[in-house]
Amino acid sequence: MESNPLIDQLPEHLRRFIKDQDYASYTAIDHAVWRYVMRVNVEHLSKVAHESYLDGLRKAGLEIEHIAHMYGMNRILQEIGWAAVAVDGFIPPSAFMEFQAYNVLVIAADIRQLKHIEYTPAPDIIHEAAGHAPIIADPEYAEYLRYFGEIGCKAISSAKDYELYEAIRHLSIIKEYPFTPAEMITQAEQKIADLQADMGAASEMTLIRRLHWWTVEYGLIGTLDNPRIYGAGLLSSIGESVSCLRPEVKKLPYTIDARDVEFDITKPQPALFVTPDFRHLTRVLDEFAATMALRRGGTYGIGLAIESGAIATAVFSSGMQVSGVFDFQVQGKGEQPLIFGTRKASALAFANKQWPDHDKSTYRYGFIGVCGRIKGLNCIAEHADNAQLAAIGIVPGESVEVLWEQGVVLRGRVVSFRRSPQGALLMIRFAEASLEYNQQKYYSGELFNLVVGERIVSVYSGAADRTAFKDLPEVPAEYTRKVVYDPRTRRLQQYYQEVRDIRHARSGFEKLEAIAAILRKKYPEDWLLSLEIYELLSRDGSSKQTAAQVRDWLLSRIDAYPAYEQLISNGLKLIEREKVVEI
Repeated sequence: MESNPLIDQLPEHLRRFIKDQDYASYTAIDHAVWRYVMRVNVEHLSKVAHESYLDGLRKAGLEIEHIAHMYGMNRILQEIGWAAVAVDGFIPPSAFMEFQAYNVLVIAADIRQLKHIEYTPAPDIIHEAAGHAPIIADPEYAEYLRYFGEIGCKAISSAKDYELYEAIRHLSIIKEYPFTPAEMITQAEQKIADLQADMGAASEMTLIRRLHWWTVEYGLIGTLDNPRIYGAGLLSSIGESVSCLRPEVKKLPYTIDARDVEFDITKPQPALFVTPDFRHLTRVLDEFAATMALRRGGTYGIGLAIESGAIATAVFSSGMQVSGVFDFQVQGKGEQPLIFGTRKASALAFANKQWPDHDKSTYRYGFIGVCGRIKGLNCIAEHADNAQLAAIGIVPGESVEVLWEQGVVLRGRVVSFRRSPQGALLMIRFAEASLEYNQQKYYSGELFNLVVGERIVSVYSGAADRTAFKDLPEVPAEYTRKVVYDPRTRRLQQYYQEVRDIRHARSGFEKLEAIAAILRKKYPEDWLLSLEIYELLSRDGSSKQTAAQVRDWLLSRIDAYPAYEQLISNGLKLIEREKVVEI
């Protein structure tokens, strides 16, 4: 396998999602599906996609004849500062975005079935590799993708978000599995509908996922009258890449309001957003980030963390970070908490590095934090030197009553100070301490570590030091289902391989007539292999009569299977075109 320094530097909690691509498991039918989609898409998208598309395919190391090999791609992606890893289907949104923050593309290793060749309900290698990879050749877009990941992975989820994610993942798996009973799919769809109807107010993760959908997945760029495609969902869909540009699909200017527009992953989108350029995407993302707990902090951020019921981190103005499951807060004047706390195991960190002596064993029962201005101190506490602290009685070895301007009282004996390498006051340790506010006691014990910081400047999802905290996102328990092919299908795969070998060897064309006859007799529902045979016979030129027979057979498939009409027509046009776009 070819790795890449970016992959080698990924943190442990992301490595858990990486799987082997198992390239040998792709069948000849899988390669034919890839080849058809790539040929049709490259021909069409060379005219309607963003200008970086074709060059991006080359820079990403993608070929038409072979399904993308992830670890081969990495040799080439490294040159533009990116990498690619294989995963199993949908992974949690926060993990997906965090991979982006590390300049790593997450690519679902499976490939769509032939019956889903136009659009797949599950993420697959066509969508991920041929959709996401090409546009990162544009430096402004690549930076937007990285920045989106950096912001998005910090978005706070609601308690119901993960349940909805699991339901969507389950539906995508069973829809792509060819032997799933129809009633099971109906039940899964109904469960998603029920969950969506009872989600309550949209979480930060829900809102930012909408922005991701309307840009990274389904974005258009240019003018409303003449947009071009850059979203991966459109670039990888041979159906929607055509239909999305039609007048009946409404085109809207991309603004922060896109966060309020829901989407359905199982249906073509009735309206799409158009950005004038890639820089505009970053401006809108910044506008949204300013509304997030990540940037707002305070009681707003602590409140979202409490509602989520998941591990989150609050950052003091001193730079100190507390990670845990937030449980309560007491609001004073303004938008900052006076007192707040976590429940159960929590930890402290600074500059995203957990303090070894302040880990989850130290705060196994939770953490209590205090914010606000300390009474009598002529500066904010984190800037105070020892003399300024001594002036209000905070001296190691001495008992003291520390008062905050809004009424919080801490009593105890000062044990020690802890400062940053730059001299900022980060912590004061007290022995035999008690913490009170408004005649209610919030802490009483032998030791109390007062984390210094006048304000909470940021709150975000996850632990500050996820590796040390062991904040490992759940790897989905349900895996993509592997198909066990019956003898009839395995024999069809062999015919696909024979035709593939003939094309690559450029010899053996005399075998094609016999294979075509077998397809007509035993596989009347299959159209793609007959299309490949017609392509080879047309090029060979010595079997015009057989070529005409195969073409007539393909046209008869349209009458028998109307759903094939556009697929067969697109294939015939591509074969009969004098000049075909190549990469």
